[in-house]
Amino acid sequence: MRAAGQAPPRVLTVAGSDSGGGAGIQADLKTMLALGVHGMSVITAVTAQNSLGVQGAWELPVEAVRAQYRSVVDDIGVQAVKTGMLASAELVEAVAELISTTDAPVVVDPVGVSKHGDPLLAASALDSVRTRLLPVATVATPNLDEVAQLTGFQVTSEADLRPAAQAVLAYGPRWVLIKGGHLTGEAVDLLTDGDQEFRLRAPRHDNRHTHGTGCTLASAIASELAKGLTVPEAVTAAKEYVTGAIAHGFALGGGIGPVDHGWRF
Repeated sequence: MRAAGQAPPRVLTVAGSDSGGGAGIQADLKTMLALGVHGMSVITAVTAQNSLGVQGAWELPVEAVRAQYRSVVDDIGVQAVKTGMLASAELVEAVAELISTTDAPVVVDPVGVSKHGDPLLAASALDSVRTRLLPVATVATPNLDEVAQLTGFQVTSEADLRPAAQAVLAYGPRWVLIKGGHLTGEAVDLLTDGDQEFRLRAPRHDNRHTHGTGCTLASAIASELAKGLTVPEAVTAAKEYVTGAIAHGFALGGGIGPVDHGWRF
């Protein structure tokens, strides 16, 4: 518990806005509040989005993104940074440059497509993610579709997780968390830095309302890192939090509802 008036750890999310409130900036800030840190945001894009999908997306100018970042970091400071939807090569490169000047752990969620399969990253930006963004990541958190996008490696079983992780690590992140949620059976993720290896398992909940899972997990990892946990400790705590959020996911609108960020309350 903090003393009254004492500031909590500060975490900055650099991501797109989800008008439906289940993913993106909105999910990030809800996660940060639930985990006891002060969330701040740099909005990279605005989406028209609901439980049925993404109806439109408009990226912000690079100068607007850079101004938001500098405004927060130069005055308030950060203990961790999380990136999500960056949309274009220009935004990826600008954010990577900003992050490289910030002395804080960085969680990169290399968002490529939405839960509904809508593209959120231009194909022309993939090389910038590989060569500019992943090298400045403390932890990268790709799902299996994003692993395939970035490396061309197709994961079809748990045995494929290790070579998939090696393929992502080759681009330079210190740690990679390969999220195996799209595999059948138990939900198993692989966390490794190339030497140490951790397999995080959780029961698979029969709940289709999982919108925002990736954003929530990456933000939870950043929140725990901001509190001073090691990467394995932070990922383990974040996995526990997101598993509960998935179990409590609820129907909203006519499609896929969100995970419940406030499930512990």
